[in-house]
Amino acid sequence: MAAAGLAGGAAAEDYPTRPITMVVPFAAGGPTDTVARLVAESMSKDLGQQILVENVGGAGGTLGASRVAKADPDGYTLLLHHIGMATSAVLYRKLPYDTLNAFEYVGLVTDVPMTIVARSDFEPADLKGLIDYVKANGDKVTMANAGVGAASHLCGMLFMSKIGAQLTTVPYKGTGPAMTDLVGKQVDFMCDQTTNTTNQIKAGKIKAYATTTKERVSSLPDVPTAAEAGLPDFEVGIWHGIYAPKGTSPEITAKLSASLQKALKDPLVVKRFADLGTAPSSDAEATRDGLKTKLTAEIERWRPVISAAGVYAD
Repeated sequence: MAAAGLAGGAAAEDYPTRPITMVVPFAAGGPTDTVARLVAESMSKDLGQQILVENVGGAGGTLGASRVAKADPDGYTLLLHHIGMATSAVLYRKLPYDTLNAFEYVGLVTDVPMTIVARSDFEPADLKGLIDYVKANGDKVTMANAGVGAASHLCGMLFMSKIGAQLTTVPYKGTGPAMTDLVGKQVDFMCDQTTNTTNQIKAGKIKAYATTTKERVSSLPDVPTAAEAGLPDFEVGIWHGIYAPKGTSPEITAKLSASLQKALKDPLVVKRFADLGTAPSSDAEATRDGLKTKLTAEIERWRPVISAAGVYAD
């Protein structure tokens, strides 16, 4: 046993000796994929081995997560997932893995703000006007999302819960098609990440009502927070974390956490995150404990919202 322990320690000390696969459970080109590729590139330089991003989409992110849960716990298969890691534990009543116990934790990466946006010619002039309009017109108003369990779907559910109104939701297969139809004025409004909306807002292709943050987003200084615009306690951040299969050694996850913390200080990563309207997680958050605490709290936060809506993905 002692010999085996020494061998395991030596393997962790030499790690990594070959390329690492980072699974992103969504399509290439989306907001989470963008975050993953920025971080993977910087971590690759630090670790001396390339981190290859592999997109394994489907079933609201649960297919990719399931693949990593079943992978060898040797540190060569990782998962970068967003808030859906928490909400899938409620949205899916039967998952092929135990969300809290099927993974080891590496750390939080970033917490991306959301924006409430509409087609450029939508009648309401501000967020208060939007809320009044939705309450008056009900299911005549269309709200796009990127599919059940997507960040835009979750934000939309919380919005309807907060204002006490129901409207017609229009699910798409990803944020790209949803945004295309919003720009094309085929749907009225949506709630989506700054990584997907900032450029469209700046170009005047869509109308911005609010951000879902405590303070204004630096890349969108003219857009008020939801609280400033008349909707208090509406804060939604689409956080991203890195996980490894259960049983991955503490030495390896510690090395990955340290590399993640270095990547989040990389000037290029900091700048690109700022361009996308977000910021890197702190050293305290980019740790195993930081991510586990966040995931646990978020599962409990979203459980009553999803249960009250009665919307399930299975």
